[in-house]
Amino acid sequence: MWRDLAAASTTSDAGSPLLDDHATGGALELMKYGLKKAKAEKVVVKGTLHVNPEVVTAAAQQVKLRDCVDGTDWLQYGLDGKLKNDVPGSHFRADATVLRKGSVWKVSYLYMHDAGTC
Repeated sequence: MWRDLAAASTTSDAGSPLLDDHATGGALELMKYGLKKAKAEKVVVKGTLHVNPEVVTAAAQQVKLRDCVDGTDWLQYGLDGKLKNDVPGSHFRADATVLRKGSVWKVSYLYMHDAGTC
């Protein structure tokens, strides 16, 4: 899911066909909202997110995850290729629920906490 979001973020493409490969429901809508907002603000995001999720709970059809996402290399740029601002990337807590439907697992819930929350 994060790779799909990172790819779509390079052009702020809320219509990217990648987004629903690994996300559904509220998680998918959150990502689309953020991409639409970035498009309206005329920014794109470049760089790499570093993730290392931990399982909080697991059942046959549902897994809850928590991560301290490292976004220090994932920065906003204007369409002119210049950094949007001088605010560095940061670490932020992310909570997610992944649901199994058949043989497919998709993130259905995603909450990205504020910068500096971990």
